[in-house]
Parts: sequence; structure tokens; C-alpha cells
Amino acid sequence: MNAEEHEETTCQVTEAEARTELDRLLSDQRFHGTERARDILRYLAERYFDGEAGGAKAYSIAIDVLGRTSNFDASNDPIVRIEVSRLRSALSQYYEAYGEAGVAIDIPSGRYVARFARCVHGRDDAAEGAGANNEAPADAVPVTITIPQGILAVVVSRRGYIPSAAAAATALLILGGVVAWYSSQPSFTQKPLVMLTMTAADVRLEREAGATRDYLLASLAQFDTLTLSTQQPARVRQPVRNAYSVELKYYADDDNDRTVWWQVSDAADGDILKSGIERVSMEGKSAEAVKDELVSALSRRLATNRGVINSIEARDAPRSALGNACVLRAEYGLDDGGRQELADASRCLEQTLARNPSDAEATATLARVTLATDPAAVGEALRMANRAVSLAPTSDRANVALMMAQFHSGRIAAAIDAGNRALALNPSNPDISAKLGSVLFAGGFYDSAVSLASDAARSPEAAPRDAVLVLALDAYRRGQWSEASLLAEQVNCSDFIVSALRAASLGQLGSAQASVRLADLRSWNPFFEKDFRAHMTTRQYAPAFAASLRDGLAKAGAHFTPDGMAAN
Repeated sequence: MNAEEHEETTCQVTEAEARTELDRLLSDQRFHGTERARDILRYLAERYFDGEAGGAKAYSIAIDVLGRTSNFDASNDPIVRIEVSRLRSALSQYYEAYGEAGVAIDIPSGRYVARFARCVHGRDDAAEGAGANNEAPADAVPVTITIPQGILAVVVSRRGYIPSAAAAATALLILGGVVAWYSSQPSFTQKPLVMLTMTAADVRLEREAGATRDYLLASLAQFDTLTLSTQQPARVRQPVRNAYSVELKYYADDDNDRTVWWQVSDAADGDILKSGIERVSMEGKSAEAVKDELVSALSRRLATNRGVINSIEARDAPRSALGNACVLRAEYGLDDGGRQELADASRCLEQTLARNPSDAEATATLARVTLATDPAAVGEALRMANRAVSLAPTSDRANVALMMAQFHSGRIAAAIDAGNRALALNPSNPDISAKLGSVLFAGGFYDSAVSLASDAARSPEAAPRDAVLVLALDAYRRGQWSEASLLAEQVNCSDFIVSALRAASLGQLGSAQASVRLADLRSWNPFFEKDFRAHMTTRQYAPAFAASLRDGLAKAGAHFTPDGMAAN
């Protein structure tokens, strides 16, 4: 091996190393690439990971990333050269200032290709002018991904030849092993890209429809679940994230009605995924109030964790997927309360953070999963929640995680403050109202808790679990046993407090079904009588409410000693 070949081998990096560096760079606030530059970098990187080491043409970048039409002409429109030049400069400045010994990313002059290496590549100033047509020299050697350890590398000289059929067969087997190894790695999903358009069915409504669209975009931008775009990309494979088109049409049926028809479709192939209608009566309301009501309903329909788009994302992503799909499934696990689902979510989130330690969404969600699986780990959960807020101070998800961690650590006032910050950041998110309502209920602020829970329960897709639970708990507190039982049965979850509330409500009613629900609770925790006081303390419930719940469980057949411990 000569010196040039040795240097090339030394500079090579694995795909895992390359992806880790890409995720780290894009999450580092010191990297001053524009949003367009970041999208171009992701696009070029995905082509590289897909084995397209030759990079991309200016036309492809213009159409796929920058939203240009099919008649784009690079010779007349320099947008690609300008944006790639900015990206190249941002990368150079970043690694010169903050680069450490390790993997670095650069865009070589004259080519639109992402290059990952441990070595610093010199600028090829002579090639600077070649970027317009993206033509690489015929003998250019593309940077390659190294073969993982344990797989024997076969090196063939350019001027040499394969000496035998056996060697060729060996090379093919090795190549197949490499392909199989890479294909087995979990995919890293990102938040979906959403392009939204709204038209008026009547030209006289155009101004009203335009104002509603603008407020809707502002509302959707407050959610941490979507990436919004005003561009409508060509219907091609999206290399970075799934993309959706949302079409809305604004109607005024009569003086007392405003209606918005909506449709969500796959931006890549145009397939219609779901459609519906939101209608608001104008009777007794101002035009501003009607607009706010429409915007709130549409935001909840489209952007919540269980909204149309995120439900599709969570359903269709591979089970092993990391990143955004992992965060969504963890949210579902937290709502559903399944132990296996939470254990899977914890592993998935940990793998996501191993790939990208600066992922605020994953950090915040892992903090809440940690609390759900091990309440004694409140210190670690609080550390993660604080880190999530420091990484993304305007993230409602991060502030909700901080609220729950502070709540479980006994800092009720601080938890309420964090919840109010989250609600101020995204007043349209029913999950925040529901979770803050649960904290307020535990703190004894019952009227405020019920008000927030009632508002959250109006969510068009599905009422958040915590909203229905707060309403059920309050009904029990007021002695409305039938209402409490009915609401508790509507909670799509069977954790300790839901199971206990179902059994206690029926116990207070003297129902024969109380023993059945008590058996359900015992299957969840065979020693719940012994652990009852600890459960109430963890949830910070008032002593009077805890005593009333224990009384209902006793009437259902539970056996408590006078001090609250289980009877022998």
C-alpha cells in the first residue's frame, strides 16, 4: 500500500460515525448554517448514505430541496450555487473554530457531494468555477464507507485484475455482508414536513380565509411535532423526512356558519390519507372568536401527538425506527400505561440519544418515561428535563417534562410554573392543558384543574388520557360515584390510579362488578394494599382524597390495616 492509499484508508469513516457527526452538527447551535443550507446538507448526506457517492446535480437540489419548478435552469438561476457556497463556508468556519480530532464534514469545491472523513481536505480552488454544472473529474475517487470490523476487506488495485473466479465470488459475498449489515441498522426518522394551502370557496371570503390561514400557520408552528414549509415540492421521493400536503377550503354556508374542509395527502405520490370538515357556528360570537375556534380545532386535528399526521408517522415507521417515531411511540406508551411499551420506549429513546445526545425532544420524553417506570429515579428525570429545557427553552414538550419531574420531586409550585410556561408556549396543545390539570388537581386547585381538563377533552381526535382522568377524579372527590365510574372506564389506560378509581367507584356504589375491577387492580399489582400509601404519596394527592379512595377500595373488597398497610 502506497502513502496515498494509506491516507485514503485512514480518512474513511463508517456510516454510523458519519450519521452521528451529521446529527451532532445539525443540533449544535454554534453551526450557523441557514435552514436551506441544513436541508441541502441532509439531502446530500442521505444520497451519500444511499450509496450515491457521486453526489447530486444542481437541478436535483433545486427541485427536491429548494422547491423550484421542473423548468429550473442552473445557468439562469444561481440559487443552488449560492446556497451550497453558504453551506460550504458555514462548514469550514465551524470546523476551523470548533472542530476536534474526529469526523468532519465538507462539501468539496466543484461538486455537490457530502464528504465525511477524519482528515482535513484541502480546497481545490481551481475547481471553484465548476460547481455550476456539478461535473466531477472523470478519475475522481468518491469517499467510501469503511467495512465494519469482522468483515474482511478485499482491496483491488485500479490497474490490477481479479486473478480468479473464487476471488470474485469472495468479493461478492463480502459485499453482500456489508449490504446486509447496513440494512439491519435502525432508521433515524425526523419530524414530518408539512406544506399547507388554504383557498376560499367565494372570492368575497379571500381576506377572511387568508387571515385564518396565517393564524393557523402560527398555531401549528407552536407545536414541536411538525416542520412547516410554504413550498410545494415536486412529487418525488423525499430523502430526509416524510412530507405531507394539507389542503384547506374556506366556506361561509350562511351568516351563522363558518366551515373549513381539509385534506391530508402524501406529498410524494398524491395519495389522499384523510379528510374532514371543521364547522363553527357564528351565533353569539365575534368574527375573532370564530377564527380562534377554527384555528384551535384544526391545530388539534393536524398537529397533536394523536393527530392525523403524527398517527400516520407512528403507525408506518419501522418498529426499530429511532428519532421522531420513537418519541411519538413513547408518548403513546405514556398515555396507555403499558409496561412493555414503556420498556421498549426507554430503549428506543436511549438509542436515539446515543445517536444524537442533543435531541431535546428525546431527552424530555425519556425523562417522563423514567418517571413512569421508576418513580424513585426522580433525580435523574429532573436532570434530563432540565437539560431538555436548556437545549430547547421554547419547547412545550421540554417544559412539560420539567413540570412532571418537579411535581414528582414534591415542588408543586415550581411544577405549576413550568406547566404555565408550556401552556403559554402552545395554548392550542390539549396534552399540556391535560397534564397541567393533573398537577393542579393534586395541588388542590380543583376548579382550575377541571377547567383545563374540560377544554382539553374537546380534542377532536381523542381526548387526552390525563384530561378524562382529572374529570373522573374530580367526580369521585365530589361523591358522584356513577359519573366517576363512567369516566374512569373511558380512560384508555389501566395503570394503578385508573384501575383503583374504577374499583373504588363501583365499591362506593355497592356494585357486584366491584370485585371484578378489584381483581383487575390486583393483577396489575398483587400487593396494592401494602403499596397504597406510597402510590398516593408519589401522586401528591391530598390526604382526604386518598382516604376516600381507600374507603372505596375497602368496600370493593380490599383489606387495609388502620394505618393504611395491607392486612395479613
